[in-house]
Amino acid sequence: MTTPQASNGQRKIRYAVVGLGWFAQSAALPAFAHAENSELVALVSDDPTKLEEISQQYSSVQRTLSYDEYDDCLRSGLIDAVYIALPNHLHCDYTVRAANAKVHVLCEKPMAVTEDECQQMIEACDRNQVKLMIAYRLHLEAANMQAVEILKSGQIGEPRIFNSVFTQQVEEGNIRVEKEVGGGTLDDIGIYCINAVRYLFQDEPIEVFATSASKNEPRFREVPEMTSVILRFPDDRLAAFTLSFGAAKVSTYQVVGTKGDLRVNPAYAGDGEIKHYLTIDGKTQERSFAGRDQLAAEFVYFSDCILQNKQPEPSGQEGLIDVRIIQALYKSIQTGGFVKLQPTQRDRHPGMNQSIERPPVEKEPELIHAADPSGKS
Repeated sequence: MTTPQASNGQRKIRYAVVGLGWFAQSAALPAFAHAENSELVALVSDDPTKLEEISQQYSSVQRTLSYDEYDDCLRSGLIDAVYIALPNHLHCDYTVRAANAKVHVLCEKPMAVTEDECQQMIEACDRNQVKLMIAYRLHLEAANMQAVEILKSGQIGEPRIFNSVFTQQVEEGNIRVEKEVGGGTLDDIGIYCINAVRYLFQDEPIEVFATSASKNEPRFREVPEMTSVILRFPDDRLAAFTLSFGAAKVSTYQVVGTKGDLRVNPAYAGDGEIKHYLTIDGKTQERSFAGRDQLAAEFVYFSDCILQNKQPEPSGQEGLIDVRIIQALYKSIQTGGFVKLQPTQRDRHPGMNQSIERPPVEKEPELIHAADPSGKS
């Protein structure tokens, strides 16, 4: 078997995509067309129809395997890395098994369900000297990284307040409303707000509060419909956001400083145009950022880290910090009070130097036994 090479002669990193749900099919698999240093060579799923029909869509796929054959895939010599797009409660197990087989891991967020699972993942990858990256796509996205630079430049003065709303409709039966697999607003979409304020403030929260609410609907039997959060940061900075799985689609954040404010909309979008509204001294400047293939950027970045032996910035430590905050927020909901966090320091933060632009996916593939969270097939 020959090792695939990019057009510049450099070898490509060979990936198995593990889990073929809506996001993997609609965003991850098509992204390999724009990831010149990455190659899709294997698919892992327990749905034989998905394996058969999706493998026919991507000519580079050499093997299709069931979950029972995952370890065979890891030790086959066919792959260099796995992209794990499984339900949250499976991330730890599948990451540790990959690491033990000396296979690099790009794992979707949230990294895991508990802090202990995150530690197990980090230790397994360190012990086996493989790369671990958590799939924070916005760390490579121009609009969000330019927002970081605007705040660092002092244009809005001292950033004091972060506000965000991230809401969508999720249909009954979707894994995002199943508690057992790690569903819920905090884990699924709240992590975007938590991570955004951390990279915008370039700091870590010291105290958190959360409260939840639900309408009496069958789809919210296991997880609440809505959650509102307050995060207190050093220097008396405050962040607040509200999440919902039962409201219209909204994705926006605003950072208010002592001299002005910046609003980003849609802040957490995976595709399409993103806009900045920067207001200073009552005058607003609007800037548009064209839609890009954010998953291609992830594969390009992670493959480059493997090829150049560099540590990914959205590391296991980054994933662990967000999970630690989420766990504290659940504790706050249970107790009804603020929960203090142990001081945490990050030695690296994302910025504009990490932005990678690849053209957007021209045509979404036909979904096989999958639907987006709102129920649209």
